[in-house]
Amino acid sequence: MKRGLKVYLFRHGESFFNKDEFFTGWKDSKLTEKGKRDARKIARILKNKKIDAAFRTSLSRSKDTLKEVLKFHPECKKIIIDDRMIERGYGKLEGRSHEKIKEEYGEEQFEKWHRGFNERPPGGESFADVEKRVKKFIAKLKNYMRKNNFNVVVSAHGNSLRLFRKIMERASIKKSVSWTIPYDRVFEYKI
Repeated sequence: MKRGLKVYLFRHGESFFNKDEFFTGWKDSKLTEKGKRDARKIARILKNKKIDAAFRTSLSRSKDTLKEVLKFHPECKKIIIDDRMIERGYGKLEGRSHEKIKEEYGEEQFEKWHRGFNERPPGGESFADVEKRVKKFIAKLKNYMRKNNFNVVVSAHGNSLRLFRKIMERASIKKSVSWTIPYDRVFEYKI
């Protein structure tokens, strides 16, 4: 077995809902021009890494960002769709602007839904809920990588990536909910 298998994790490029400060969740929002540049930057960062397999979600922003990355990786023969790394579900808030939610429910409630770890928006998921599915994904990912001796990339979403980092870095809840997850950075972990 080869040592030091690596997972390269990144957030999709900026989407139109991100740009306009809408709760996106499981809605499909395409990449902006900036989002396409973000994807190309991620691709350049990963250009000289060995990538054997790739994971993405069913949403186009994850797919389109990964597509840019894989242009440099003909060695990557396997693309796996796994929605355990999909964005946090915001339920009834999806497709609505942050400003409208603040106006309707107040700043304090907005902050609880936006950054509270155990707070679920109406019909949506809490960070704690997302962490449970991300833990299951990480367990599957580690087994997959070890079994196949593969390095992998994961094209994820801001909040699933936040919980992946929390788990892998053993970060506190307070620290992890404070993170801003950039569109143009790669997080690398040894498995």
